[in-house]
Amino acid sequence: MSGAWFYLFLAGLFEICWALGLKRTQGWTNFLPSLVTLIFLAASMYFLARACQYIPISTAYAVWVGIGTFGVVAVGVLLFKEPMPLSKLLFLSMLIVSIVGLKVTS
Repeated sequence: MSGAWFYLFLAGLFEICWALGLKRTQGWTNFLPSLVTLIFLAASMYFLARACQYIPISTAYAVWVGIGTFGVVAVGVLLFKEPMPLSKLLFLSMLIVSIVGLKVTS
């Protein structure tokens, strides 16, 4: 994985963290979770910006959102016991195929 794609992968991981952290902030009224969430958000933006130096923004943004979406859904299913109907699995599979397709064609 080249450096730019590694930055994009890190940006996606940090996106998962800040998206999950939003629930803990209680509308930004809970100080410590809000601070941690903002740190993850800043890290995600930093690595996304670094990746965009080498990867077209259209590709980088789509992959970043895809990683975040997949990760948040996976954590929801695995840790929070959210349901995973077949339709959700189908659409997540299509999302993964799309992310791989964007990487391969870039």
